[in-house]
Amino acid sequence: MRSVELFAGAGGLAIGLSNAGFRHAAVIERDGDACETFRENQRHQTHSVEGWPLHECDVRDFDYGAIEGKVMVVSGGPPCQPFSLGGKHRGHRDERDMFPEAVRAVRALQPQAFIFENVKGMMRQAFTSYFEYIHLQLSYPRYVRQVGERWQEHRSRLEKHHTSQRQRSEYNVVCRLLNAADYGVPQKRERVFIVGFRSDLGVRWSFPETTHSEDALLRAQWVTSEYWERHKLLKSTRPTPSPRLAKRIERLRGEELFAPSRKPWLTVRDAIADLPDPQRHPNNNIPNHCFNPGARSYKGHTGSPYDEPAKTLKAGDHGVPGGENMLLRLDRSVRYFSVREAARLQTFPDDYEFRGSWTESMRQLGNAVPVRLAEAVAGSVAAALSRKKQCANRRQGLKRT
Repeated sequence: MRSVELFAGAGGLAIGLSNAGFRHAAVIERDGDACETFRENQRHQTHSVEGWPLHECDVRDFDYGAIEGKVMVVSGGPPCQPFSLGGKHRGHRDERDMFPEAVRAVRALQPQAFIFENVKGMMRQAFTSYFEYIHLQLSYPRYVRQVGERWQEHRSRLEKHHTSQRQRSEYNVVCRLLNAADYGVPQKRERVFIVGFRSDLGVRWSFPETTHSEDALLRAQWVTSEYWERHKLLKSTRPTPSPRLAKRIERLRGEELFAPSRKPWLTVRDAIADLPDPQRHPNNNIPNHCFNPGARSYKGHTGSPYDEPAKTLKAGDHGVPGGENMLLRLDRSVRYFSVREAARLQTFPDDYEFRGSWTESMRQLGNAVPVRLAEAVAGSVAAALSRKKQCANRRQGLKRT
């Protein structure tokens, strides 16, 4: 199953698709440090990226006619700064808004499906009209915006086209806000996924069911104590549950006889417990696992506790904001996550190395899609396309007989 990856960044979404069985016909990224991360791993012959055709260029300059053969899926995470809660909130007015390029790729390649990801902020009320416009463009990618036409005018034409009922949409598009922690990522990271299937395929699909839950984690910690025992933590060293959680824990104790339907959320401790503390063991010989000094706690930025999923890792416009990318130790002191620890929190494989300074590497990680979340969504899309192909092959075989 061939795919094309746009706005590849550090490769989280691309690796997830690869793990789900897709083979990249092109990987497009313009950032030099991110591309050097790709090339470094290709030099290592890291299985995740080996053999990928990397194109270091602006996606606006890419010629999709150079890709030979059919492409089943187009994927990518258009730059999120225009819609980020931490950005300037310029949306469609931001020159970094690359959703028009995502639409162009779909129009040019006519894939069987596409997968796009972006920040939770694009679903805010301030961006409702533009989000609906993106949805319409992806539903009718060949209904092109005219030269000099304002996006609001194009949206109106698309709405009229959509409601005329003369032609069904080219792609059936669905959107959902997903929390990475619900899919086995040790990080509370909410992201919008936009998935579309070519309407002529008649694919029936919905987002994959969640596999992990906070209730299951609380049960493992405060009802069965399995979590603490697995990590060999004595009662005297265990944290005290916050008052906010007390009522939920009592409810879970009352449901002790019922087996949880999902696995526990994974925590920071689950992700990094086997790594040495980079501050205390600076000569650990683990790639990307160096101590970075200067972490400090301030209001609203207090770091991620060991025994919860991490807070959302951030990239930041001007360097990395401290609180979101810090570990909160049990003694309430803080330190920055190492790049390797942050990669664990984003579920990158341990043999995947990052190039650039600590700040630059953390920027790549802060912008990345968690590999495990990408694989969950892409695996579900791949399964739907495979089922459709198998049904088509069976029908073809029956016709021949």
